[in-house]
Amino acid sequence: MGRAEARRAQRRAEKSGIRRLFTWRKLLGTALGVILLGMGAFAVLYMLVDVPEGNPKMELQANVYKYADGSLLARTGEVNREIVSLAEVPKEVQDTFVAAENKSFYDDHGVDFKGTARGLLNTLSGKGKQGGSTITQQYVKNYYLDQDQTVSRKLKELVISLKLDQKKTKKEILAGYINTSYFGRGAWGIQAAAQAYYGVDAKDLNVSQGAYLAALLQAPSQYDWAVAGPNGKRLVKARWAYTLDNMVEEGWLDAGKRKGLTFPKPRDPKPLNGTAGQKGYIVDAASKAVIKQMGISEDQFDLGGWTITVNIDKKKQKQLEKSVGTKLLDKLDTKKRKLDKDIQAGAASVDPKTGAVVALYGGRGQNEHWISNAGRKDFQPASTFKPVILAAALDQKSKTQDGEQITANTRYDGTSKRPVVGSDRYFAPENEDDHDYGQVTVQTAMNQSVNSVFAQMGVDVGMNKVMETAGKLGMDVEGLPAVPAQTLGSMGASPLEMAGIYATLDNHGKKVTPQIVKSAVHQGDEPLKMPDAIGDQVISRQAADSVTSVLTGVVDDGTARGSVRNAEGLLEQDIAGKTGTSDDNKSAWFTGYTPDLVTSVGLFGEAAFDRTGDDGKKVKKYAQVTLQGAGGGGRVNGGGFPAEIWADYMGHSLAKASKFVLDTDMGAAVSPPPASHSPSPSTSASEDPTPSGKPSDDTPSSEPPPASETPPSSPPASPSGDPSSEPPTGPSTEPDPSASIELPDLSGNNRPDNSDDR
Repeated sequence: MGRAEARRAQRRAEKSGIRRLFTWRKLLGTALGVILLGMGAFAVLYMLVDVPEGNPKMELQANVYKYADGSLLARTGEVNREIVSLAEVPKEVQDTFVAAENKSFYDDHGVDFKGTARGLLNTLSGKGKQGGSTITQQYVKNYYLDQDQTVSRKLKELVISLKLDQKKTKKEILAGYINTSYFGRGAWGIQAAAQAYYGVDAKDLNVSQGAYLAALLQAPSQYDWAVAGPNGKRLVKARWAYTLDNMVEEGWLDAGKRKGLTFPKPRDPKPLNGTAGQKGYIVDAASKAVIKQMGISEDQFDLGGWTITVNIDKKKQKQLEKSVGTKLLDKLDTKKRKLDKDIQAGAASVDPKTGAVVALYGGRGQNEHWISNAGRKDFQPASTFKPVILAAALDQKSKTQDGEQITANTRYDGTSKRPVVGSDRYFAPENEDDHDYGQVTVQTAMNQSVNSVFAQMGVDVGMNKVMETAGKLGMDVEGLPAVPAQTLGSMGASPLEMAGIYATLDNHGKKVTPQIVKSAVHQGDEPLKMPDAIGDQVISRQAADSVTSVLTGVVDDGTARGSVRNAEGLLEQDIAGKTGTSDDNKSAWFTGYTPDLVTSVGLFGEAAFDRTGDDGKKVKKYAQVTLQGAGGGGRVNGGGFPAEIWADYMGHSLAKASKFVLDTDMGAAVSPPPASHSPSPSTSASEDPTPSGKPSDDTPSSEPPPASETPPSSPPASPSGDPSSEPPTGPSTEPDPSASIELPDLSGNNRPDNSDDR
């Protein structure tokens, strides 16, 4: 026999051996054995597992909130749930849940074996939650078991579901399911959900509303119309349509009626009992902080059992609310002036030494305005951003275009519409009222909020370094372009965010992150460790203290002088701060601080109702609109209502006058060195201009502004005795480079960071 034939014989023998080892009979026998073994194991499990008592977690508790002194702030509960019988729910609404979750519910035996098998495989392979559970299985998971995704829990769910289907009627199971399910907004069960989303009892729901609530169960947080993003809204509408189409398919809904149904947008969220007024905003901010720190979902948090103590000082909180009332709300007449309905106020007050948020004003109450104005980031901070530019310049030891190091006494050209030098983008911002200042020191430019000076300074420093410094100080700059237009404060920011930035300056450059929660503990657990509010040194002490020193000039000699410097309780107090008025007067700010307290106050123009504007264009509710004319006056500057609110609150909240202890040799609070006489150069526009929009600011107004911001006929000299601080009387000798080119419109939906937060 040749070698080839020997090899072939060997292979035939090996194949024959494999066939003998794996015959179809043996394979079939093995499979049957595994099946019988599984059936036997399941039979044993079926005998051993009984329907247990209801899950103790379903006996939900309240979450309790306390002020910093331990007194009760609010109690959210006892639990937002009210059990209703199935008879109190319209039949069509009952059917929406069956159509959305389990069309075979009325015919199955409580279990979807295929879906359960898929769930088991997903769990074993680490792919996460199962799909395809029946209504009975979901009810068992809600009421008898827990949300753990383990094989043992799924097997128990299977057995209990089979037994429960024999023990209870389909109506009892469906009633249990819709009464124990979580719908978001703190609503447990269909009755609470009907009230939360449509303001009606479950018995008054229609089939369209029922389909939305049924769709909502798949992802309550993502599908809540009030907070859903574009994708969430698309998905919930698709789920709603799927539910109704299934009802038609099953014969539970007439096809003609289905065609006539439109998506029933739910109402805006309303606060739970005990959270009216400012309490709702505080509770909401504290809850979100705990949820974020724990890494849990809203529905897990709303199971209750939390005791949360906030940093809010009861006396300061009461005073802030009073100051907003007396200095703003009492001066608005919403019956005679519809514009006054558009005014939204937000404020946050922070202890710079601890980061504690000691007072917060979110709006006119969550019953009227759900979104907290203290935390919203969709309005421009305007000139309150200028101190960030100066902080970057001083921390980086930046120089002007001609090589001079930037200090409080460096001179810049304050000509309105002056093109910035050294940028690859054309930018020529207009000063407020197109006012020309000529050569001015940085100190005077800050006092009078000169746009052209800080636009040039931003380019001198490098806009990437400016934005980097903003991030270090506490501003959310992710995704924002580092362009000269940002020097006008054209990004979005909140009063809470700005308070944190200024608190970091107040804390000598050591990072302060505002903290609403003082302590949080869940029943039976160790207290939750919250993030440290005081962080690392993010800019040098000298840079931070120099900015503080310069900002005292804004109060003593600048745009905040009238409202703040001579206010009751503040005459002997060291104060640093900055006003801000955004493009088209859609926002107005004053953010200021003493050695012991930082407070940021913002006013925002938000359309209170749909209407047609003066230009004939449609204005939708919640759109950003101008503050111009609010309170019966003209332009609303940062030195007006915001500064007045700030001064009244701070004057009544500070126990005694205090002085800044600063490590600096520049600015308004110290005797400065001799003034420099080397101004930053003024040259022609960039060769590569780009279209731009027109800012406004807080500099002296030629139209009648509030009395507090009306400048003297000749502005006071800076602390250095800078004679150039007096604005020129004649027109600018420079050509107007923006006569045919506008500055970028970065307001509203055109801002680089624009997002819909409503």
